[in-house]
Amino acid sequence: MSVVFHFDGSDALSTQVREQGVTLCPENDDATFGRLLPEMEVLWHVLKPVTADVIARAPRLKLIQKIGVGVNTIDIDAARQSGIAVCNLPGSNSRAVAEMALLLMLACLREIRTLDAMVRNGGWYGALKMQDRLGEIGGRTIGLVGYGAVPKILHGILDAMGANVLYWSRSTRNASYEDLLARSDIVSLHLPLTPETAGIVDPGQMKPGSILVNTARGGLVDEKSLVEALAGGRLAAAGLDVFASEPIAADHPLLAFPNVICAPHIAWLTGETLNRSIAAALENVRRLRSGEPLMNRVV
Repeated sequence: MSVVFHFDGSDALSTQVREQGVTLCPENDDATFGRLLPEMEVLWHVLKPVTADVIARAPRLKLIQKIGVGVNTIDIDAARQSGIAVCNLPGSNSRAVAEMALLLMLACLREIRTLDAMVRNGGWYGALKMQDRLGEIGGRTIGLVGYGAVPKILHGILDAMGANVLYWSRSTRNASYEDLLARSDIVSLHLPLTPETAGIVDPGQMKPGSILVNTARGGLVDEKSLVEALAGGRLAAAGLDVFASEPIAADHPLLAFPNVICAPHIAWLTGETLNRSIAAALENVRRLRSGEPLMNRVV
């Protein structure tokens, strides 16, 4: 069975999956991917969109396996019309994303980007003058928007650190959405991107002096409003692993702010996550081959 892992993995990862009969194809190698499409039966998808055109060029494709949770980068309607199963891997990266969200919170509170630059540029003692700007998680109110696997892990960690945790989702909450935004010193986003959640967060409605952390999807945030909130001083900082358009342009206004900590949509990526994901994806390949029901089928 022809299985392609569309991902910019390391040589070690390429060897690991090749031993399982899986071909690793870098996301930016369009020529190789195009050659693989006609015989491809299973696509392990990470971030590069699986469009209707990609699906049309893969007549033998039977399964699109999302390595992760969000399937907004897959043309679900085209897959359904072509009779292609779509599966995801809920829970496989929850620990990694929760820890990354915590890292971004702490990096913003401690202004780690500024401190790192001070050390490298000979400004060691200048950091002492930042005493009124550096803060702790303990004693602060943290708002979790969404309450799935990731924020549930994060909730326990934040409790242990002495934070007051508010959470809101459509199914469960201990605060209204409006109250959470108004009261939270840090707002952390954990929703899927759907037509209903697109642009749901207006940073201009957040508590003055608060911090926004996003490890979910960039499209949840009104980025124009985010730029304005940072420029006007309403927000103290932002920790962003995701952006409305990815990769973010080098001249994007968000990148000009020293109080914005950025990562390239990598919150999910750890060795542990990949090992869990590969094992689950291989199990679905086995099930597909043997005609058994697939795990975590979306379509």
